Amino acid sequence: MDRYIKISGIQKLTLLDFPEHTAATLFVPGCNFRCPFCHNSELLGEAPEYYDEAEIFAFLKKRAGVLEGVCITGGEPTLYSDLDRFIAEIRSLGYKIKLDTNGFRPDALRTLYSESLLDYVAMDIKNSPERYAETVGLDPVRFDISPVTESIELIRASGVPYEFRTTIAEQLFDGQSMAGAARMIAGADRYYLQKFVMRDTVPSKTLTAPTDDTMAHYLSIAQEFVPNAKLRGD
Repeated sequence: MDRYIKISGIQKLTLLDFPEHTAATLFVPGCNFRCPFCHNSELLGEAPEYYDEAEIFAFLKKRAGVLEGVCITGGEPTLYSDLDRFIAEIRSLGYKIKLDTNGFRPDALRTLYSESLLDYVAMDIKNSPERYAETVGLDPVRFDISPVTESIELIRASGVPYEFRTTIAEQLFDGQSMAGAARMIAGADRYYLQKFVMRDTVPSKTLTAPTDDTMAHYLSIAQEFVPNAKLRGD
């Protein structure tokens, strides 16, 4: 775990990342997963450069009152042990905070909730428990799903608005694994399925997007466990 948070990218305006808020998005480098479908894989090695934190806060101070929120994504933000300090400083400027996470560090989430630092959390549900390790690129023999399930329970019990989401690549899912993923969050408030999209930064060039019919089929499966599940964009 790194002590001091680093920022390797800034999206200065997003109307999509933070529901019902205009926001900026900050990208941190580094991740404890190696998902073969990752769109931000350039953040997983040694990032070529970092923004100076003073530069980040100068921008946020200038945009305070214009932007409503800040999304912190990656990479995996919970790898940084001073994430709570960083978020608290952003909130002191009047911003709401949305955190994107893979949920593999529930202790970090617990700290952020205990300090009332989060306004919205989006957690990726990568696959069914049986196919989780495969989907996140880790050793299936050593992989432990319990941090993921612990984070799910923390998020659902927090009282803070949240969403779960799953990216569907054709080669990583079938009906059984879709049911297994949705079962993990049965009854959740919000669950989105999003179709894999190939980009230059995706590590595995063999993955393909499912058809619209397949996505509709998987949505029907997900809705057996999360009745208000939706396709992202609908």
